[in-house]
Amino acid sequence: MEIAYRRVGTVHFTLRDESGRKITSTHGHRPLVYLHGTGTVVPGLEEALEGRSPGDRFEVTVPPERGFGPRHEALVQSVPREVLQASAEPVVGQKLKAETTRGPLEVVVTAIDGDTLVVDGNHPLAGRTFVAEVEVVDVRLATPHELQFGLG
Repeated sequence: MEIAYRRVGTVHFTLRDESGRKITSTHGHRPLVYLHGTGTVVPGLEEALEGRSPGDRFEVTVPPERGFGPRHEALVQSVPREVLQASAEPVVGQKLKAETTRGPLEVVVTAIDGDTLVVDGNHPLAGRTFVAEVEVVDVRLATPHELQFGLG
């Protein structure tokens, strides 16, 4: 069976930056299980998965516009430390939830300067090209429940 619209694909992948440095991988962990054609996988990877079958292995280069989008400098902001409602001291790399006019946004602390924090709301791969090494593990029909409510 091939990966197609509204079928469930199970894949292992390793993402690398353009210099070949590993960003993340599912190997050694559970594979990604997703409902194809529903936007749960970035467009460049989903397009490359279309028509693939179990056992297929391939590599695809995904540019920012087909991946995690462009970087938005407006999502990098300096905020006073007192806006945090955390009991612990913030540290660089810490993920926080910010309330915005568009709803909650996960941000990462990128710098601390006295009583000021620099936070970044961009996806870590925004603005970056990445290479995905992919192995298709399984493809199956989605259940009626999965079609109505999604996976998991």
